[in-house]
Amino acid sequence: MRIWNERLPDVPLQLLAVSAAEAGDVLRDGGADAGLVRLPVDRTVLSAIPLYTETTVVVIPKDHVVAAVEEVSAEDLADEIVLHPLDDVLDWERPPGLPAFERPATTADAVELVAAGIGLLVVPQSLARLHHRKDLTYRTVTDAPQSGVALSWPEDATTDLVEDFIGIVRGRTVNSTRGRQQPAAQSKPAAKAARSTAGGGAQRKPAAGRSSSSGKTRRSASGGGSGGSGGSGGSRSGRRGKPRRRS
Repeated sequence: MRIWNERLPDVPLQLLAVSAAEAGDVLRDGGADAGLVRLPVDRTVLSAIPLYTETTVVVIPKDHVVAAVEEVSAEDLADEIVLHPLDDVLDWERPPGLPAFERPATTADAVELVAAGIGLLVVPQSLARLHHRKDLTYRTVTDAPQSGVALSWPEDATTDLVEDFIGIVRGRTVNSTRGRQQPAAQSKPAAKAARSTAGGGAQRKPAAGRSSSSGKTRRSASGGGSGGSGGSGGSRSGRRGKPRRRS
């Protein structure tokens, strides 16, 4: 938001908070120009650039025995009741632990049940932080499925403003050949970006330097590929090296 406002001060950027399940529909229906969404997305309609993969954690009461360790495996939760909400974003082949009698409708409901001592909950770390409570904590689950987060937008609506947004998210500088900047005097309609409520504040693993989208390879501007100002093939200085000593 800060970089957008610096580069395109005359184009308001509105953030929309939507659930992970709704994000794809919001983009397809034109409710937002681009969005931070959870993978997978419908690649027949949406373009996507993977950004990072989240750590998966188990949410537990602070006095639970699991709180005594730094990380656990899914097998360590085999004898625990593990809640599996209907809006779960993890692609489980089989959820760990013992199933509850009913599946909670939402992750927020499941967190309330964890606080009531009814069971545990395995979620991406950002969701554990989003629904933080003073009486709960979380620990890393080493072998659970992980959730990837991507920047996505309708493939047939890759406008100049969307390209600007992509450049900012990818870390391109204002002088980048792909980081186009609008003239300040030019008036543009407000851009909207959908932000899934599943994102934000997560422990992140960097995505690969290149990511494929719509058959094109985009390079992240993470380090600058050029060398020093001199470069090879430039003119040499007039100074000569020291003469070799003859034996």
